[in-house]
Amino acid sequence: MYLNPPDPALALRVRSVSDRWGGDFAVVPAPDWRSIVRSYDGAVVHLTMYGLPFERVRSRLGRARRVLLVVGGAKVPPDLYGLATVNVAVGHQPHSEVAAVAVVLAELRGIPPPGPWPRSRQRIVPRARGKRVITSNAPAGRR
Repeated sequence: MYLNPPDPALALRVRSVSDRWGGDFAVVPAPDWRSIVRSYDGAVVHLTMYGLPFERVRSRLGRARRVLLVVGGAKVPPDLYGLATVNVAVGHQPHSEVAAVAVVLAELRGIPPPGPWPRSRQRIVPRARGKRVITSNAPAGRR
């Protein structure tokens, strides 16, 4: 994940989650997001509630060799709309940026099967009510 403006505290929190729950997540400080977007070798997809309906561009995005998902906060710089390969809406109402990324990833890559991520130290035990998490010192897959 490229992050602009850089936020070392957020990077540490993401690393902590990845250490406990598995996966290969990292935060890369991005002081100049424009250069990343301009030089990206693939489709740059700006997720915004003002874009084209996701259903309309899904097949094109599914064929793309590489995709960079870009999300912004309340004040997205106007030039991002022009720099993006396509501006895409998962809904035309206000929504969470994280939810938009989750929906697009699920649609493009499929929902991962139940179970822990590689190298997870924690895993959820599905329950109808309440919560149960099992913690292990050994990462999953190495037990």
